[in-house]
Amino acid sequence: MNDQKLRVGVVGLGFAGRTALEAFSELPDVEVIGLAGLEKDILTSLGEKHGVPHLYERWEDLLETPGLEAVSIGTPTQLHAPIALAALQKGLHVLSEKPLARTLAEGTAMVEASKQAGRVLKVVFNHRERGDVAALKHQIDEGQLGRIYYAKAHWMRRNGIPGMGGWFTNRELSGGGPLIDLGVHILDMALHLMGEPQVSTVSADTFAELGPRGKGSRDPNANTLGSAFEVEDLATAYLRLKGGGALQLETSWATFRAPGDNFGIELFGTDGGAKIEVQNYTNEDTLRIFTDVGGVPAEVKPATGAGLGHRAVVREFVRIVKSGEWEGQNGSEALLRTEIIDACYASAKAGREVVLND
Repeated sequence: MNDQKLRVGVVGLGFAGRTALEAFSELPDVEVIGLAGLEKDILTSLGEKHGVPHLYERWEDLLETPGLEAVSIGTPTQLHAPIALAALQKGLHVLSEKPLARTLAEGTAMVEASKQAGRVLKVVFNHRERGDVAALKHQIDEGQLGRIYYAKAHWMRRNGIPGMGGWFTNRELSGGGPLIDLGVHILDMALHLMGEPQVSTVSADTFAELGPRGKGSRDPNANTLGSAFEVEDLATAYLRLKGGGALQLETSWATFRAPGDNFGIELFGTDGGAKIEVQNYTNEDTLRIFTDVGGVPAEVKPATGAGLGHRAVVREFVRIVKSGEWEGQNGSEALLRTEIIDACYASAKAGREVVLND
């Protein structure tokens, strides 16, 4: 397989699908042979731009493309499981946009299908591929922070409800609001940096104060009057970690706060601390490391690049598939994130702490 081009199909014409299409198209050892989406004009223009020979409105038809080896899913969340299950049953490798699925049950079915098929299932967690996150991960792995015992991660927006009245704000289609949309990114970032600690308990709250009143849309000109809003617009969660330690998550699509869209993480360790603060997706001057030098508090500001984001995830997916080393590449890590998000929603609904299974 290393000597042949990997034949890929891309499902979805929105941001996620287009980003994946761009990333696959720039790789010399990949050939995008199929593209699927409902918007005919966009489908045609993207197909022409990237020289994709097979264009479909239905994803089911794309999976029948002769010679297809892998599929990239960039659709609304409710389609992740159906497309992945069908693809894996056909012996195709799968790259799915985050989150893995709407629920733990759906995600579990996807992981089991990957194991049974002996094919790769990978989820796009592109923010761990940022330059600042990679630089901080290196410092942590070198022992610069010691044992990390507490972390706070956030993604907060002033006016950032995506697609008001569309699939994002429909619980059946999306699985939830900012907690499953943005929260899964910062949860992944935190667990990745902390060395994949296990979560023992979750206590969470969700709120829907602005969205139901038509406030907080990303598009200030959107007609939000009468739009259905069935999910939360703010969520907070406190996670206790096995063996000691804790992680706090805070995420929102819309809150009365300073303007902008910012996310980040703060880590507290026995030998040092660190903070990443990203305002409006900047890649400059975002990382701080806190330590002592000769007993005097010191702050280090490492220079970091932008990182490759989605492109890094796509390249790693292609590398894994072409290597033939598929053992363990079944989405299990992404499933742990889904399990935690599921537990957060259950905790918020019940108004009590939820204990995760061992």
